[in-house]
Amino acid sequence: MFLDLSDDQVALQQGIRALLSGRFGSERIRAGFDREMFDELADAGVFSLIADGFSWADAVIVFEQLGEFCVPGPLVGSFLAGGERITGVYAESTRTIEHIADLEALILLDEEKVLAVDLANLVAESLDWPLDPLTPVARVADFGETTLLAGIDPVEWRQRGAVLTAAYCLGLSSRLCEMSVAYAKERLQFDRPIGSFQAIKHLLADMAMRTEVARAAVYNAGAHLDASDVAGLTRSISVAKALACEAAIRCGKDATQVHGGMGYTWEVDVHLYLKRAWVLDTHFGSHEHHFDHVAETA
Repeated sequence: MFLDLSDDQVALQQGIRALLSGRFGSERIRAGFDREMFDELADAGVFSLIADGFSWADAVIVFEQLGEFCVPGPLVGSFLAGGERITGVYAESTRTIEHIADLEALILLDEEKVLAVDLANLVAESLDWPLDPLTPVARVADFGETTLLAGIDPVEWRQRGAVLTAAYCLGLSSRLCEMSVAYAKERLQFDRPIGSFQAIKHLLADMAMRTEVARAAVYNAGAHLDASDVAGLTRSISVAKALACEAAIRCGKDATQVHGGMGYTWEVDVHLYLKRAWVLDTHFGSHEHHFDHVAETA
């Protein structure tokens, strides 16, 4: 399976990166998700890639860039639902609803079916201290009325959601690596850049290695989605989700260590990436869950 990016995919990658770097800087990201942010992404075609004739491998590239900029919001749910409305996804693995105040639709992902939730009758309590400050969450007390969405395969939704989430986590890992390398070159200790010290070199090398291994796995899973008749689809997805989530979490911890005392402060973006990685690890199966699946199918 050929995983190198084509010229068109490189252009797509550069285009979405230019959009995000121009409009989604740290200050705006820290302001949180809102309708204007969703509309800008929708107008750029982020949520309609498949309908517009792009592949799942292309979607992986786009979500990797969204992760690099730590863009908040119910991005995966909105993508899977077609991108016309801000859509959240509730699954038993998370037991919470994210960005409930902004949602225009909510999907209940059961083991055997996909249900639409009537938001008007939904009873949920917002939590005061979410793990990720840019991802408000609410605990459900009562779903009220639900409607079966016929013709939608919950297994496919979980698979596609897992790959897109893995791609986002890959982006988190990649940017954490970039930020750490840049800081290690600038930060001086004993009149030397801290990046010249062997302990820091080892951390940075480990971060780069984990990121590149995860990148190969995520790109492979995207290619498998486009060729679903190829053997090993389920396994490739589990490998991608496991490696990408683990890489994002471990790179977040290592980046915090590289940044030293500054890594724990609100002013440095590292903690936002680490917290987002922790949250996304609960979506569509944790990295431990997917590692177990890989072991069972070995």
